[in-house]
Amino acid sequence: MSKFIEANEKIAEKVVAGYQKIEDGVVNGYKKIENGAVEGFEKVADKCVEKLFKKENETVEEAKQRLSKNI
Repeated sequence: MSKFIEANEKIAEKVVAGYQKIEDGVVNGYKKIENGAVEGFEKVADKCVEKLFKKENETVEEAKQRLSKNI
């Protein structure tokens, strides 16, 4: 009976390892998509601030800080 228990434990370890690899792949894929979306949003937001709200001789960051104080 102990051979069956050992075999079952080995199978369980391999199944858990397989699921862990799948989970890691899904999580990493999600993180890449999330980072891409956040970076894209930040680029669009920076362009909007640059075109609509930035004053002369002011950087985008300075304009963002100025605008955040007005909220």
